[in-house]
Amino acid sequence: MSGKRQSYEAGHRPKFMVVIDKTPECLRAVHFASRRAARTGASMIMLAVVDPPDNFEWIGVGEAMIEEARAEAVKRLEAAAKEARDAAGVEPEQVIRVGDRAQALIALIDEDEDISFLVLAAGSGKEGPGPLVSSLAGRAAATFPIPIVIVPGGLSDEEIDALAG
Repeated sequence: MSGKRQSYEAGHRPKFMVVIDKTPECLRAVHFASRRAARTGASMIMLAVVDPPDNFEWIGVGEAMIEEARAEAVKRLEAAAKEARDAAGVEPEQVIRVGDRAQALIALIDEDEDISFLVLAAGSGKEGPGPLVSSLAGRAAATFPIPIVIVPGGLSDEEIDALAG
């Protein structure tokens, strides 16, 4: 990580980044990030990560599984983009990566120096806030290159709108 963010230099615009996954709370983070982006004149980027298959024994099967998962990720990104447009008129950039979610997240932040905030939704079920939130809320938070905003999954649109400004 270079450590130098360019989002506040002339010609650059800060970006709110949201990780898009299969959880129902994910759209809470999208709603918050799009409202904040619109309010602050920032932009928004959404990342969906496709897990590679565990077994590549049969040639072509692994690629087919990745393409199927990629198609599902595109659908999730489109649904999230619709939420961003409906909530605040924001058109988010959409990125899909294949691999480990934490590594893909760090790599994208490293590549795009305009990313200024990571917005995650915390699960509201008995399973806990989710593995990504749990791992980043621990020791990793102190060394993370950008601020992490955690949006409780149980907030309503009205509550998020009031908080996002």
